[in-house]
Amino acid sequence: MAVDGEMTPRVAFFGFGEAANAFLSGWALGDPTRITAYDIKVDDPETAPAMRSRFAHAGVTGVSTPHAALVDAQYIFSVVTADQALAVAQSASGGLMPGALWFDCNSCAPETKRRAAEVIEAAGGRYVDVAVMSPVHPKRHLVPLKIAGPHAEDGAAALRKFDMRPEVVGEKVGQASSIKMIRSVMIKGLEALTAECFLAARRAGVEEEVLASLEASDPDIAWRKRGSYNLERMMAHGTRRAAEMREVAVTLADLGLPNHMSAASAEWQDQVANTGVAAGQDDLFDRLDRLLSRL
Repeated sequence: MAVDGEMTPRVAFFGFGEAANAFLSGWALGDPTRITAYDIKVDDPETAPAMRSRFAHAGVTGVSTPHAALVDAQYIFSVVTADQALAVAQSASGGLMPGALWFDCNSCAPETKRRAAEVIEAAGGRYVDVAVMSPVHPKRHLVPLKIAGPHAEDGAAALRKFDMRPEVVGEKVGQASSIKMIRSVMIKGLEALTAECFLAARRAGVEEEVLASLEASDPDIAWRKRGSYNLERMMAHGTRRAAEMREVAVTLADLGLPNHMSAASAEWQDQVANTGVAAGQDDLFDRLDRLLSRL
């Protein structure tokens, strides 16, 4: 397996969901068995078979413990849910190779990342704060990344070997995550607001009139299309987005600012995800109707 003409060092993934699979499929590596992967779902008898099947389908070496994933791994990608980012750093700290690069790609508050960095650095690793700035599909490994920390330049050089697109934004851990967290106030907040607005409009029977009014007030936004897309994001990824918004709320509180909107957005993201309604076809009213049947 070669990357940029060189033999690829061993890589480990912590978390093997959408992001890990998107990166792998973009890299198109010839020998994925040099990739090890650990996911907490292998610890649960109910979810373990599906996760092992996912490992096999990707051709990676799936393992049952964090330390097994770290054997000889020079690059580690942490792509778990926001609420697990610090815990996974703590679980891996005893098995890191000296100088291994730990890419924390999770959507966490800057303080959470600083705490994780302390753990990784104390264990001899090199921590890189990574902010993934858009959905991993369809761009996969070409998704824009902002990275920060004292090892950001080394991290950027390593990521470019995989044809990834890092942008160094600072030498302090937390600078990249601050950008992502504060941006999410708007992105995930708009998702929650459009869900609340359009669900109410549909139930009241005034959805066409509300859409027409919004389009007249702000014609630069295709409200019907954007509303359907925002609902799809919440229906498909609401649990993960809720965890991120709780980290956003922490970020704002750490800045000494109110976080009421972000905290409420987290509740909405969770509530939509917990309906269990699949996103289905790309139609605003269809998505609204199916959600309303569960609310």
